[in-house]
Amino acid sequence: MMKRKYSAIVFDLGQVLLPFDYKSFIDKVNRYKPGIGEQFAKFYKQNYYIHRDFEKGLISEEVFITQMLGYLDNVIDGETFCSYWSDIFSFNEDVIALLPVLKKKYKLYLISNTNSIHKKYGFGNYDFLKLFDKLILSHEVKFIKPEEEIYREVEKASGFPSEEHIFIDDILEYVDAAKSLCWDGIQFIGYDDLVNNLKIRNIL
Repeated sequence: MMKRKYSAIVFDLGQVLLPFDYKSFIDKVNRYKPGIGEQFAKFYKQNYYIHRDFEKGLISEEVFITQMLGYLDNVIDGETFCSYWSDIFSFNEDVIALLPVLKKKYKLYLISNTNSIHKKYGFGNYDFLKLFDKLILSHEVKFIKPEEEIYREVEKASGFPSEEHIFIDDILEYVDAAKSLCWDGIQFIGYDDLVNNLKIRNIL
């Protein structure tokens, strides 16, 4: 592989650093009314644009929560919804352990399609996030992957040329969007593959 200069390592959050699974949410709400979790999942999928609008910061928490509670036949209150809906994350410890190693030589940035509830009730206080030079969160910048603008937010923060950024995401579409802007990119399929790809590029 041709030698290339890297200055900024950019990570996705969900399923790369933080695996998540909504099954626990469905199981918890089903305790209030059997089958309500599956009903919620069906309505949520059918109206996914609402999720996307919330991730872009286009609708308020209050409006979003009211809509979600309607899908749940209002069997729980808003605070309980936020808690259950955010208790979905686990830690990809191996990948997280790479961050302080990479931090010694590179600037670290994070891009995530996410929302204010998951930040507030879920990942917001996780210590490893302090290793990043800046967090680019969709609901705060009003753009989502794969929109060009969210990647440009990283470039504004880093000050580095496009080609000195590399993006790591589990979704190929988002990696390809970065590559179209002259970034390098790695689709995350697992720790060992990631390490191998970083070593090939002499990043590790």
